Amino acid sequence: MGRYHGTMRSIVIAVFLIVLGLSVPPAHAQGLDAASAEALAATLRMLTDPSQRAGAIAGNSDARAMDQKIRALTGSDQLTEELYGLAAQIFEELGRSQGGDVGKMLGALEQGQQDPAAFAAMLSPATLARLRELATRISDQRK
Repeated sequence: MGRYHGTMRSIVIAVFLIVLGLSVPPAHAQGLDAASAEALAATLRMLTDPSQRAGAIAGNSDARAMDQKIRALTGSDQLTEELYGLAAQIFEELGRSQGGDVGKMLGALEQGQQDPAAFAAMLSPATLARLRELATRISDQRK
């Protein structure tokens, strides 16, 4: 059970790394305008499309380092893709729960780094179930 919780915590932190490492439009304490909404939609597409993500990673040494950490955590291409998909789902959910306020979204992510369990508890039941299932699969693979 301890290995599972450690893996789950690692996955939550990896999600933070993914989302915080993205280019989020500089919109603090305000809702999304059309340009910001499109930037967030483009970010979600990048997270879920391996070819778009590869292009973004290739041009950014920080993103490359983050991707290497994620691949080391997951141990397989399939689980890596699932983790990026989960990050997109969490990012989208976070946008809705924070009313599209990018400043609040970033604040919630930064607080979540300090307390991943509390952040995970804010997720919808479906997303939390997906997080737990992925944590179990990654933990099982690492045995």
